[in-house]
Amino acid sequence: MTCPEGLDRIEIKGISGHGHHGLFDFERRDGQTFIVDVDLGLDLGPAALTGDLSRTVDYGSLSEKLHEQIVTNPVDLIETVALRMVDLCLEAEHVQWVKVTVHKPGAPIAVAFTDVAVTIERSRM
Repeated sequence: MTCPEGLDRIEIKGISGHGHHGLFDFERRDGQTFIVDVDLGLDLGPAALTGDLSRTVDYGSLSEKLHEQIVTNPVDLIETVALRMVDLCLEAEHVQWVKVTVHKPGAPIAVAFTDVAVTIERSRM
């Protein structure tokens, strides 16, 4: 799924924080870095024409809320973190579509790798 045609996008890339998500005791104890990318689909025309922040998304405030999901309330799976973030983004009045990718570059994998990521997309449409 991609952003539906006719919607504009706001992208927030590389929100990072130290979280304690994971199945293993050492992940919960020591924590690790998680990095989040968010794409929001909405109509930016009304905000662009009026300069009215209330007609778009306050991405500064949203970024802080997303960061809070990284650093608080540990869960077993990054899938859960991603879904919580999707739901948070869809709480924003004007967001019609969202894609959240949660990266776990320090995942406990026995072979060489550069990243593990989970992506969830949802739409009101």
